[in-house]
Order: sequence, then structure tokens, then C-alpha cells
Amino acid sequence: MEPIIIVHGGAGNIPESRVQGKLDGVRVAVKAGNKILKEGGAALDAVEAAVVSMEKDEYFNAGYGSVLNLRGEVEMEASIMSGKNLDVGAVTLIKDFEHPISIAHKVLCDSPHSLLGAEGAKIFALEKGFQTVPPESLISENAKHALEEFLKHGEFGRTEIGLKNEGGVGTVGAVAIDRNGDIAVATSTGGMSGKAVGRIGDTPQIGSGTYADNNVGGVSTTGHGESILKYCLAHSIIKLMETGIDANTATKTAVDGK
Repeated sequence: MEPIIIVHGGAGNIPESRVQGKLDGVRVAVKAGNKILKEGGAALDAVEAAVVSMEKDEYFNAGYGSVLNLRGEVEMEASIMSGKNLDVGAVTLIKDFEHPISIAHKVLCDSPHSLLGAEGAKIFALEKGFQTVPPESLISENAKHALEEFLKHGEFGRTEIGLKNEGGVGTVGAVAIDRNGDIAVATSTGGMSGKAVGRIGDTPQIGSGTYADNNVGGVSTTGHGESILKYCLAHSIIKLMETGIDANTATKTAVDGK
């Protein structure tokens, strides 16, 4: 099987001045994942590497650069799935770690559970050797400005920061197939600016934000989380593909249905 990886940097209106940074960021991410695939590595490791790259980049709404909740905090979430055996790992309400996707991957590999959140996710991460960072170190100036704009104008539900502040764009993700034919998907996000404390979106919910099946394909979603999770969008696309519909048509059909 010829290894392939695809990444996305999130849905949203991108100001012209931010376009190049986002394009550069997804190129770096796809190269990071592709290097692993070309060296014979697993799809799971490739999608994690690609998403880690974007979690480091303030041009994206994941990791550093995540948008803020109403209390001015970063609360991140991520998920990863193996199409080989449908194993999954997900985390939510992560505040003081740099790479939620790596913790999610560790949940997949080394936990009897599939989704861990808040204090439990932190305890797990510390037990597995992940180092905390000061929560404020994850907050970009763009994210601060976005929250200020939200508090002034109440544009609830934005996954990008908008034309005035030129901030981040929504959820990031990666889908890959390795030389063994194994498919993996990873998705990570900071959510939506001005969200309630403790809000959980589609990204960590398997079947909504992420789905992978070696027999069918892989999906990582981005957009308005509440809509995506109500429709279980990722799984809806996979189920359409399972009937023999091509990926493009399946995606359009499912999004139109949502």
C-alpha cells in the first residue's frame, strides 16, 4: 500500500494576512506525518506527529493558540482512532499540557478506557510521564483579543477569531494510511471562543469528530461542534462510504443532511 497522509487546519473565514501562515503550518504538519510513513511507521504515529506540529503553531486553534472559554482559560480536547481494530483514545477539558493529541494516543495504547476528562485526564497524563506547563503559556494574544470581542459583541459559536483580530481557525486533524493498509485519524481543538466553562464539543466524541475503519476510510471533522455531534458526522460519512459511495459524495451528502 502506498502511504498517504492528509491534514486540515480547520474551517472558518481566514483573513488574507493569515493565509500564508496557515498554509506553511499545514505543510510542516503533513511533512512531519509523511516522514514517519515513508520510513515504514504506523499511521497512528503519523497522524499524531502531524497534529502535534499544528498544536505548536499559534496559527491553529489547537494546543498553543487555542481559543478561550468565558473565564479566559484554554480547555482543549483531542481524539485519535485506529481503523485496524477500532481502538480509540480521547481527552477533554485539558488545561495545562502542550499536546492533548499525545495524551489521547496514550489513552488509546495504555488505558482500559476510551475517553478521559479534566482532573482524571491530568492524573493519567502525569502517571504516563507527560509534563505540565503553566496554563497561561498556552494562551496567545490573538485568543485574548477574540475573547474580548466575544464579550463585547457576543458572536457565540465562532471557531475562528475573525477579520478584526486575525486569529486562529477551527479544529485541526489528520488522516493517514500506512504501508500495511492501516488507517488512523487524529483531531485536536481548543473549541469555540467564549464557550462555557466545561463545554465539550464534537472533537473528543468518537463518531462525531473522528472515525476510522480499515474497511472503509477515515474522517476528521471541523466546524460547528454542536451541529457535528448531534449528527455524528464522522460516522455518518463512513456509513455512506460503506455502501460504496465515494468519499467526496459521501461527505457532501452527510454535510447537507446535517
